[in-house]
Amino acid sequence: MIEYDEFGPEKILGIYDSKTKMKGFVVMFNTALGPAKGGIRMSPSASQEEAFGLARAMAWKCALAELPFGGGKSVIIADPKKLTQKEKEEIVRAFARAIKPISPSLYVAAPDIAMGEDEMRIIAKENGSKSVTGKPKDIGGLPHELGSTGYGVALATKVAAEHLGINLKGATVAIEGFGNVGTFTMKFLEEWGAKVVAVSDSKGMIHNKNGLDYKKLINVKKKSGSITDCKEGMKHEGSELFELAVDFLIPGALPDVITEKNVNKIKAKCIVEAANIPMSHEMEHILHERKILVVPDFVANAGGVISSYVEYINGAEDYMWKLIEEKITKNTKIVLETAKKEKITPRDAALKIAKDRIRKAMNK
Repeated sequence: MIEYDEFGPEKILGIYDSKTKMKGFVVMFNTALGPAKGGIRMSPSASQEEAFGLARAMAWKCALAELPFGGGKSVIIADPKKLTQKEKEEIVRAFARAIKPISPSLYVAAPDIAMGEDEMRIIAKENGSKSVTGKPKDIGGLPHELGSTGYGVALATKVAAEHLGINLKGATVAIEGFGNVGTFTMKFLEEWGAKVVAVSDSKGMIHNKNGLDYKKLINVKKKSGSITDCKEGMKHEGSELFELAVDFLIPGALPDVITEKNVNKIKAKCIVEAANIPMSHEMEHILHERKILVVPDFVANAGGVISSYVEYINGAEDYMWKLIEEKITKNTKIVLETAKKEKITPRDAALKIAKDRIRKAMNK
């Protein structure tokens, strides 16, 4: 259900192309800080309501990261598995033409589900380079494949360790998901001395209490398609990862993986949300009552949108790494300190800060 409040949504645009039968929605939740920023996802089950929820979350994320962007999101209602490459390209081109009047002045697009850098190239060609981020490198893009989101998650984990008085060197970590975010999170944490003892993917979990090796897991994943074929640890059901006694648990793949069924079985000292919505707010409150620190998704995984901003201003890759470190470190500290001082959950603290920043911009 779409909920209207003091922040938005400001505009909901329904679009349709009679030639390709392309149907979709663009939600611009709030543009007080700048043009609405948010990815385009293509899915047969996508909806206006889904776009609204994601656009609102992007508004909080951009405000917390102190970026000159508002929150937006687009959906194209189509099944990419049933489209030829040519059909998909025509649909993306039709979508680009439909949003041209608002992009980039009110909306800046980006990749999401079933939409990658090739599709962003099409949109950039139709609407200009500023209209989209996540473009291929040869036309000025800073693809997320560089590891920007995972780097941010690792930095948020580092700040959380300092906040809790845990020495990151030797700290134990379990990571759910070994895609783009999970792999780079592991890479950076390993470089900083943490001990990643468990990793999961869609086939299951691999666990070694003495620590897993990033390069070996990458090689196994490339060769066999799953980290569970790694001989360096014991294979378990993926769900068992959430019950391990580790310092840091990092859900980095699916939504709603921490539920009423396993929330009281969690033994981690801290959860850093790399994935979007890995648990409900109710689960976060239960963990808060159990004295388990939860770093919210829109705090920890903002590295991707910070990278998008650097691309948007035509910044260099070196500047991207520097800005992610600066912003994630600063804002994670502010959120955790505010939560501690006011005795509220980190999510409530982060939302309070983000909303205050947007409210201030709206009142100018």
